[in-house]
Amino acid sequence: MTPAPHGQTPDPGAAAIPEPIEGLTLETTSIPGLLVLRVPVHRDNRGWFKENWQRAKMTALGMPDFGPLQNNVSFNAHRGATRGIHTEPWDKLVSVLTGRVFAAWVDMRAGETFGATFHVEIDPSVTVFVPRGVGNSYQALEDGTAYSYLVNDHWRPGISYPALNLADPTAAIPWPIPLAEAEISEKDQHNPLLAEVAPVPPRKTLIIGNRGQLGRALSTLYPDAEGVDLDELDVTDAAQVGAWPWSDYQLILNAAAFTAVDAAETPEGRRTAWAANATAPATLARIATEHHLTLVHYSSDYVFDGTAQLHTEDEPLSPLGVYGQSKAAGDLAVANAPRHYLLRTSWVVGDGKNFVRTMRQLALDGVSPSVVDDQIGRLTFTADLAAATRHLVDSAAPFGTYNVTGSGEPASWADLARRVFELCGRSPDDVSTTTTDAWAEGKLVSPRPRHSTLDLSKIEATGFKSEDHWSGLETYVASLESWSL
Repeated sequence: MTPAPHGQTPDPGAAAIPEPIEGLTLETTSIPGLLVLRVPVHRDNRGWFKENWQRAKMTALGMPDFGPLQNNVSFNAHRGATRGIHTEPWDKLVSVLTGRVFAAWVDMRAGETFGATFHVEIDPSVTVFVPRGVGNSYQALEDGTAYSYLVNDHWRPGISYPALNLADPTAAIPWPIPLAEAEISEKDQHNPLLAEVAPVPPRKTLIIGNRGQLGRALSTLYPDAEGVDLDELDVTDAAQVGAWPWSDYQLILNAAAFTAVDAAETPEGRRTAWAANATAPATLARIATEHHLTLVHYSSDYVFDGTAQLHTEDEPLSPLGVYGQSKAAGDLAVANAPRHYLLRTSWVVGDGKNFVRTMRQLALDGVSPSVVDDQIGRLTFTADLAAATRHLVDSAAPFGTYNVTGSGEPASWADLARRVFELCGRSPDDVSTTTTDAWAEGKLVSPRPRHSTLDLSKIEATGFKSEDHWSGLETYVASLESWSL
């Protein structure tokens, strides 16, 4: 059985695993993603009945939950009517309502299987799932044949797509009725040969917030991805969102966020935080749902109040400040997208301004700081967070929420600062300690969760193990020293 792309799983909201339909089977083919369903047809003296699309039971078999939006029917008055080979930009589920067809497909997608073919006869007991990028064609074998295709995008006037000549010698489709005797449209008679067809490129990955610490790490692991920042795509701007060609993409990595937790407590900061951390993710969740995209979004330990010493993915949300509240709202919105990965993390360190860089600079400048010792958690290096993203997407892990931080023994900010000082040749005793309350006295600051340690057992169960954050700290500081030489 071939799994659906990008981690698609049976509906997680279903009350129970559906009972299989007796006689319903799914077969793979020589074209990746092209699936043949054998569907039970119940007959009596009145005629017959079948379940042409039964979402729960068919997806349980391994059929993609492709989200159909439009049903089209093509009536073929005479035997020999032949249509194709058309590569429309959507997935489709094809079947016949009356009569029979000889159906054939050619893989028009860029890659090793470009030009691969498959054919099968379709009567009411056969249904075929055709993925985007695969050329579709058929020939009616009986008069009065009604051919049905259920698609997951709306047809629009003027839409263009690749087509292939029905007589292409490379595809060598064995049409039962010779094409010279078939009824073919003028347009289809002049479609190009395979050697003249540009392969359909795969849909792209979009990294939103590509200039931030996490965005840079994601760009390294997704070198072919398209990256945008606020000046190129403002997801809070309805006009920009409406004009963006979302159908060109298959995966959105939303690394954009407003992370100035203290500034979020100001009137202007509050508006910005809610726009970036709540409104934008809600918009992306809607876009992902409408266009059948996978959405990866990144959240924070600040969605919890920090009273629990270890936070699991299913802990109730309890944010203390504006930043945490806006991130929690974004979490709730993203969870509504059928194909989503929500990665909760903490204490992020990467290519940019962060705590470790600040402590290193203080150490080099001869400063002896006072650092809080009553906030406990783990560092998360952006390379680890990006690697976890790639692992979940590529391994087709079940959609949902995952905690992702460095592994190893949790520490306080003061513990980590002392280690940075040691790595810079300073005495750890040069770092004194203070409490969060003492540090915050007289300042407009966001309340902090005292315990930020996230339980990693769920993502580890998928086969991903993050680096020990103490080891990662040593590597990171060494990389900063090398960079500065």
